Amino acid sequence: MRHNLLNSAFLRGVACLLFALLFGLPAAIFAQEELPRIRFVRDPDPAPTFQLKDLDGKDFKLEDYRGKVVLLNFWATWCGPCREEIPTLIELQKRYKDRLQVIGLAVDEDDEDDVRKFVTSQGINYPIAISSIPIRIAYGGVTALPTVFVINPAGAIVQKHVGLFNPWLYETEVRALLDLPIATRVETFADNGEIFLQHADRATTLPGVDLTKLSPEQKAAALHKFNAESCDCGCKFTLAQCRIYDPACQISKQRTAAIVKEVSGEKTPAKSMPAAPSSASPVSPKQ
Repeated sequence: MRHNLLNSAFLRGVACLLFALLFGLPAAIFAQEELPRIRFVRDPDPAPTFQLKDLDGKDFKLEDYRGKVVLLNFWATWCGPCREEIPTLIELQKRYKDRLQVIGLAVDEDDEDDVRKFVTSQGINYPIAISSIPIRIAYGGVTALPTVFVINPAGAIVQKHVGLFNPWLYETEVRALLDLPIATRVETFADNGEIFLQHADRATTLPGVDLTKLSPEQKAAALHKFNAESCDCGCKFTLAQCRIYDPACQISKQRTAAIVKEVSGEKTPAKSMPAAPSSASPVSPKQ
């Protein structure tokens, strides 16, 4: 019995080491009991449907890929991090071509010829289309690039990544959704605005907002105000949504702090917002 247990532990260690080497991870990560983790939404929303023409003029729609994992990538040719992650997406499409579909939705609305030239030069092997504004709004108002939505085979969004991510993370999520072996823990979470900002009203905590000194009743009152009042930074989000989308925004940070003081009974001056712009990155080329 002891011999079998030792063999099992040894084989488990070898498997983890091979996984680390395969994905370029430090083997020391697996020398500890704590494995890396990935997170998926517990009760995911269906991905908003769309129908577009790719750069070759061929019609395609999201439902065409039901039964596959989909990585829906909002990007632009002028976006440095977008360009940097494209080789990873190309490789993933090659490796899991029968069970994965990468889709690129470019936001270069006035530069379709430039997008076509870029796609050809990079050898992109997955469909590319120009994203319309209504599609971006349907996906929560994509205003930072790159943004990747991870869609499970049932057509529901289980994760969203903003900015350049580790290739290991993308591949591990794909493998987990395809029920392939992974050397990591899978956890679930409720979407409180991380995936779709309209779910921010479910949030009980917000980035940069200290609610620890409030009673449960006061906390509920503060959260209600955060979801009822719009931020004045120009983002067109509620205060709660702005804190989730742009934690660096000083306008929503100061206003939520003022609301916390108000509901706690502390005196606070009348609402007064600085003229500083939001730090959110717009979906447009940097000048």
